[in-house]
Amino acid sequence: MRVAVINFSGNVGKSTLARHLLAPRLNTELITVETINADEGGESIKASQYDELQSHLLTNDVAVIDIGASNIEAFIHAMTQYRRSHEDFDYFVVPVVKESKQQKDTIATIDALSALGVPAKKIRVVFNKMAIEDDVHSEFGAIFGYAIEEKKCVVRPEAAVFENDVFERSKALGKTLSEILADSTDFRAKLKEAKDEHEKELCVQMILAKRLADSANDNLDAVYKVLFK
Repeated sequence: MRVAVINFSGNVGKSTLARHLLAPRLNTELITVETINADEGGESIKASQYDELQSHLLTNDVAVIDIGASNIEAFIHAMTQYRRSHEDFDYFVVPVVKESKQQKDTIATIDALSALGVPAKKIRVVFNKMAIEDDVHSEFGAIFGYAIEEKKCVVRPEAAVFENDVFERSKALGKTLSEILADSTDFRAKLKEAKDEHEKELCVQMILAKRLADSANDNLDAVYKVLFK
């Protein structure tokens, strides 16, 4: 499966979903298309290297491509020039948050993909940064209304990722969610034996991160299960 994570808008959590939801479940490295804020690791390429990206997609069955907001227009333009190159992707995942500007940008993103010829079944919306008490239909009424009227994308209310501090903590720790969960160190025992404050703080942060990671991972598992149905 080859998946692009895309939105004209920044601050919708594209990189977070690409890194923590998609890449580990598809067991592949993340490729980022970005010239600004490419600070979370992974292999970075510029939109001008679109032909190289196509070569990668044509020779690999599995890929996750994170397209940064500063490069999306160039990326869309490249797909326009390389006719039918969108067919190299199996899905376009479009994250959206509840702020009205981001919802408008999300609709513009879906319109742009549709204009290229991407069929609705390949465009999947993820409702991101949801609070537990939020009602997805109320918060994202514009998206649901658009999907029903235009029929250019697939929206499922179950594809909702909840806010969780572990995503910020993982950045501070320099680890992915998968790495935090896979760490078998007994940090409670290590905390008791720690001699200096730095080591103690690291143990505390890992204990808290692992607790948060469990609930976040369950949420991501559930989203992944419905996202590509």
